[in-house]
Amino acid sequence: MAIQTKLGKAFEFACLQSLYNHLLDRQTIIIDQTKALNTAKKSFDSANESIQKDMIKGADAATRIVLKLEPQLEHPLGNNPLFLSIQEDSAGISGDVRDIVCLKRQNQWEIGISCKHNHAAVKHSRLSPHIDFGNSWFGIPCSKEYFNDINPLFDELTKLKNDGVLWRNIDNKEQRFYIPILQAFMKELNRLNTANSGIIPSRLLCYVLGKNDFYKVITYDRRKATQVQCFNLYATLNKSSGVSRPLVNVPKLTMPTRFYDIGFKPGSGNTILVACDNGWTVSMRIHSARSLVEPSLKFDIGLIGVPPTLYTQFEPWN
Repeated sequence: MAIQTKLGKAFEFACLQSLYNHLLDRQTIIIDQTKALNTAKKSFDSANESIQKDMIKGADAATRIVLKLEPQLEHPLGNNPLFLSIQEDSAGISGDVRDIVCLKRQNQWEIGISCKHNHAAVKHSRLSPHIDFGNSWFGIPCSKEYFNDINPLFDELTKLKNDGVLWRNIDNKEQRFYIPILQAFMKELNRLNTANSGIIPSRLLCYVLGKNDFYKVITYDRRKATQVQCFNLYATLNKSSGVSRPLVNVPKLTMPTRFYDIGFKPGSGNTILVACDNGWTVSMRIHSARSLVEPSLKFDIGLIGVPPTLYTQFEPWN
């Protein structure tokens, strides 16, 4: 397991434990004993003491914010027990980006948390000659023209792989591979958008952010602070619990309906920006992710533009 992945798993455990510790005296809590929980706990236990302490502080800061926004956590009104679980990575593949789920089965109330350790990426996807991104992202297949454009490039990468070539030994890999593959991708994204007016921008955001509302929790070690963002896309978060209301009202976010611009980030040969209406801008950086050449490239997808109504708060560690 890569170091960044391991630290991310450890922070998931810290967040789960923080919620448990803050809420245990108010209600019965059941933690689902899953493989994902065991993996996260092992990652946390194997971290050094200094990292563990920082993760606990970061998780506690997040808990303080979430409790202000979700009164059903602190005011169960007899709706017991509270189930806490860490989701398997496969949930993200199926469109659920939440790492932690808090659930009350009596009334099917639930919230989710996406945990990030020192980074804010929201999605990691791949492009290859065997991946129809249009179908998997939007439910609309890519054209034959798209595959005709990318197949020769990935065929060349296959030959390099068979020769055991390393990415670091390829000269001008941006000009040879990244740029033409991204150009084909942007061309197809525009084609899909033209053929399906008003549909693709919102489906892109649904793909990136998932099919469930969630709180995104990012702990920053250098800042000694935690950031919480409330992605209330479907209006399921921030609900009252009887007479107990959230301390802050979080609005439902408005999804995009059109693309303003799709193009390369200025000065970059591996990153494109997709600017949409209603304040959304998606950054997509393509890279190899492995040292050995292979006929597959990875996207790191992040949000560099969000609606002004997105609730965001930074909480210093105590």
